[in-house]
Amino acid sequence: MPPVNSPALQQHPPRTGAAAAAGQLLDLVEWSTAAGAWMLELPERRVTWTRRLAALLKLPHDSAPSLPLARALDLYAPESRALMTSAFEACLERAVPFDREAEIITAQGDRLWVRTVGKALCDPSGIVVCVQGLLQDLTEKKRAEQESLNATVRLSSTLASVTLDHEGRFTYVNRESERLLQRSSVQLLGHTIWRVLDDDGSSRLRSELRAVQNSRLSVEFEEFFPVLGIWLELRAYPFEEGIALYLRDVSAWQQSKEQLLLLQTSINRLNDIVVIADAGSPDAPHPRIVFVNDAFQRRTGYSRDEVLGQTPRMLQGPLTQRAELERIREALAQSQPVRAELIIYKKDGEQFWMELEVVPVDYFDRGLTHWIAVARDITTRKASEDEIEHLAFYDALTQLPNRQLLMSRLRHVLAQADRKIGALMFVDLDHFKLLNDTMGHSRGDMLLRKAASRLASCISPDDTVARLGGDEFVVMLQDLGDNLPAANARALAVGEKILAILGEPYDLARYSYHGTCSIGITSFNEDEVSIEDLLKQADLAMYQAKASGRNAVCFFDPEMQAVATANAALTSELRHGLRHHEFVLHYQPQVGSDGRMLGVEALMRWQHPQRGLVLPDAFIPQAEDSGLILPMGQWALESACVQLALWAAHPDTEQLSISVNVSVRQFRNPEFVDQVMNVIRRTGVRAQRLKLELTESLLATGIEVTIAKMGILKKAGVTLSIDDFGMGYSALSYLKRLPLDQLKIDRSFVKDMLTDPNDAAIARTIIGLAQSLGLSVLAEGVETEAQRQLLSQFGCDCYQGHLFCRALPIDQLEVFMRSIAQ
Repeated sequence: MPPVNSPALQQHPPRTGAAAAAGQLLDLVEWSTAAGAWMLELPERRVTWTRRLAALLKLPHDSAPSLPLARALDLYAPESRALMTSAFEACLERAVPFDREAEIITAQGDRLWVRTVGKALCDPSGIVVCVQGLLQDLTEKKRAEQESLNATVRLSSTLASVTLDHEGRFTYVNRESERLLQRSSVQLLGHTIWRVLDDDGSSRLRSELRAVQNSRLSVEFEEFFPVLGIWLELRAYPFEEGIALYLRDVSAWQQSKEQLLLLQTSINRLNDIVVIADAGSPDAPHPRIVFVNDAFQRRTGYSRDEVLGQTPRMLQGPLTQRAELERIREALAQSQPVRAELIIYKKDGEQFWMELEVVPVDYFDRGLTHWIAVARDITTRKASEDEIEHLAFYDALTQLPNRQLLMSRLRHVLAQADRKIGALMFVDLDHFKLLNDTMGHSRGDMLLRKAASRLASCISPDDTVARLGGDEFVVMLQDLGDNLPAANARALAVGEKILAILGEPYDLARYSYHGTCSIGITSFNEDEVSIEDLLKQADLAMYQAKASGRNAVCFFDPEMQAVATANAALTSELRHGLRHHEFVLHYQPQVGSDGRMLGVEALMRWQHPQRGLVLPDAFIPQAEDSGLILPMGQWALESACVQLALWAAHPDTEQLSISVNVSVRQFRNPEFVDQVMNVIRRTGVRAQRLKLELTESLLATGIEVTIAKMGILKKAGVTLSIDDFGMGYSALSYLKRLPLDQLKIDRSFVKDMLTDPNDAAIARTIIGLAQSLGLSVLAEGVETEAQRQLLSQFGCDCYQGHLFCRALPIDQLEVFMRSIAQ
């Protein structure tokens, strides 16, 4: 670590002499470990950082060079904050060093896995004067470990597989493990493995697993567990979330060895193969087989007469591992037992894998006289391991390379100094979800397999077609030449070929399907560009192709990146706004025909620190796209109910209602109904005073689920309204089934109602429809007395608009309410 006043932790001062050397050494450490350095200064408790750490955290270049410790800890994800706070406090109070892995949220809202290392520097009296440390990016490592672990655990269907957390509790159990441990997953998950296998602490299980966690190295051992009455072979592998453990019942294996070596039973009854050979002699240096058991004859097809007196080499073949054979010979020469896995050959030439343990035998202290091999057929296990390795790099449905293999190949290509121009294509099947929804997933899978085969036929052997997931494919083209326009022309030709071949009819189980695709292309040459940026560029181009009408090829344009960057920046600002409580509710009164206020509509506003008050049209669409509408909508619902509870405590306002807008995405959330119920219970408001305004587009799809959810809310007493009614989504056959209380006439019809007979007719029709269905009706956007009078003539008796009052903050609204009450 650099000294407290090291220039390596300053932002701008020049480096000279020893300070420059220290700074250069820190730069080298940061660069080689993908890390950044920081220092916590005392007594100010402020954290300073290097340029590299600022870049890792994506802090703006003009940001302050230091932060208070409390604000620096806010960079950690909420679930990691308590862990890191305790680590820092222990270091400050007792000079306890720490090394923790946790998630952070960068200044742009991205989540990263990081390793944070810190160590205190103390004065001669032992008082901490500062804390220094490093923050290392582990995101790629975490992702690779998790993908590898997931592939291994999910696909090891023929092995007993479990995962444990750092406390030894079961977090995953497959069916083979349930059988082997004689308990169901319900009985195992959440319980420690010690409770299941080693309740009295007599085995070495606990110490071995602790050694795995401490050393981060795998371990393999065998142990007898009385609670199960069997011997288990345990293979433990560390990963970031705990330990992956493979279990195998080796009771028979142990029994075989014991019975053979102790001569307690007949080896001919063993299921494992047993071979005994002499050690050779000066006249006959190669060992000769002197005994094989019945299992040997059954598994290899050789009779005893055919093998006795022969050398074990007769079982070898072209694929038998020479290095393993040499290792066995060396171990036996030193009178050491050895275990190995070998490919051997049957009499009919068929190969199979066997796991064998070879034990040297010394009769009467004469030196090595014989060796005994006990072996079992592990061909099935090896096939499973090969399958796991294949599935780790190839898509199970299409057999194309998966994302992991694509990234590896792309990384290799980009690392070549003399590479030619290449191109990356995103290929997305148009309307694939519609096929899945209407014709079933079996036909969808069939289409994906056929499309994958057609894609593979469009490229050369040096190129790659990969499936990322769903209906998304990526094509990587190499060696398109040195001339960029010519290379783009070649890539375009491949893209048009793909369009043509994927546009040909498919025979999907006697169903003729005509499909198209959208393709985005980005090229790469000698310019430095990251893999993630290439994928984003191709993805953006593909979405541009979809926006242009689908069945098209589109090249990446930097303007696309500008739009995407702007959207990403807005999303980051929205997250920041949520964290820092920048959103407020304004309330617009809803009045009856007598001018009396009946309630309000809660409308969201963004009190931006630089741009001032921002209206929802400027940020709600991006909130929808990014998914932030869910926490924003939940906040608006809770805030409105808190205000309802305050009004309920006063006679003048207890009858007022509050309308809250609910987006389609928010309503589709499976937890939405429970969230509404919890807020009502928590705030104690009367459900009838809460009005949920649902957008009419909600009725376009999933009507049965929509009706069911609305029914639950209606039964609880919540008032339900359809907002912007008349925009074209509602079918009368659905409308009569909805448990509604109110229809809201969209402001677009009210605006030109006095001059456009069509708008007037639509408004009158909506009012008549609502009355016939027993619903109330409210017109929004009422700005003139003439509009109100005409609506009143049509039968509308509830209004909202600037004629009465604009949307106001709560303090101004209550002033307005007092003024109309006088």
